[in-house]
Order: sequence, then structure tokens, then C-alpha cells
Amino acid sequence: MSIITTIFGTLVALEFFFIFYLETIATTSSNTARVFKMEEEELSRPSVTTLFKNQGVYNGLIGVLILIAIFVVPSITWLVLLLAYIILVALYGSLISDKMILLKQGGLAILTLITLLF
Repeated sequence: MSIITTIFGTLVALEFFFIFYLETIATTSSNTARVFKMEEEELSRPSVTTLFKNQGVYNGLIGVLILIAIFVVPSITWLVLLLAYIILVALYGSLISDKMILLKQGGLAILTLITLLF
């Protein structure tokens, strides 16, 4: 695995840790409201808070798995599978929500996948 792939893959993991932070720790913050284009009042609803916290755990674990695939048990196969998963979820999000999700959530994953081709 090249140093470029390692750097970009680590950035993908950090992005997912940031999403984890927003969804699980700073659930009702103005920053979370801005990033997800939601009103703070909406984020304060218990049902939304519960859903965000649950989703945040998933995102945090994706970050952990990426780091494992890069540093602990280096595996290009697992890294490709995780990146493909991220890209597919971002594609789905872009189809049902905001077109920019593909670039915002999937952009770094796409670039990382491209680095694996060279």
C-alpha cells in the first residue's frame, strides 16, 4: 500500500470520526445543524437525537475499520471493500437527498480508491 493511499485512507477515517463526533457527541450543536442542514430545534427532538447517536456509532466504527485495514492488519482487499461501501452509501444519499453528498461523503473515498489503482 503506497504512502499516498495510507494518507488518503487515514483522512477518510478522520472524516468518519468527525461525523461520529457530530452525530454522537455534538448532536444538538449549531455546527451539527449547519453540516446536516437542519434546525437546532429539530436536532433536539429525542427521536432525532437517538437516531443520530446510533448512526454516529456506525460511522465511528467505519473509521476504526479503515484504520485497521491500513495499519493493524494491512489489507488492500478490506480497504477496497470499505471504500466501496462508503461510495455506495454516498451515492444512495445523493440520489435520495442532496447530490453533493456523493462528493462530501464519498469524495475522499473515491480519491483513495483511485490511489490504489496506481
